[in-house]
Amino acid sequence: MSEQRAGEWRSFPRYAAPAYRCSDMPLHGTGSACWEYGFMTLLSEDEITAAVGRAVGWVRAGDSITRTVKLGDFRDAIIYVGAVAHLAQAANHHPDITISWNTVTLTLSTHSAGGLTAADFALAGQINALP
Repeated sequence: MSEQRAGEWRSFPRYAAPAYRCSDMPLHGTGSACWEYGFMTLLSEDEITAAVGRAVGWVRAGDSITRTVKLGDFRDAIIYVGAVAHLAQAANHHPDITISWNTVTLTLSTHSAGGLTAADFALAGQINALP
């Protein structure tokens, strides 16, 4: 297998990540969620409950949300993690990632705010958009 240069993971169409722009992330249908726009305030319990209900595949685990994805094999898991890393880097919001052969577990929380913020659910939505 030939070496890939950084950024060439996009050549794998199965996990090509959509472009991430903070302005694309709706918050309560009226604004946007992003570090740049200052939406790093902790969400209320009601807001978290509603957001978890919209975040298909994500479950609340205390002050975090988690999602576990089972892929075809280890290579697919690594490619998927590369796509997640691209989105996370663009958002300047980085999940904790655990890889166990073909299973990837993602955990999102805004550590600097001490819990869940709109940025967590914004990134979860972008991750859910991956094929």
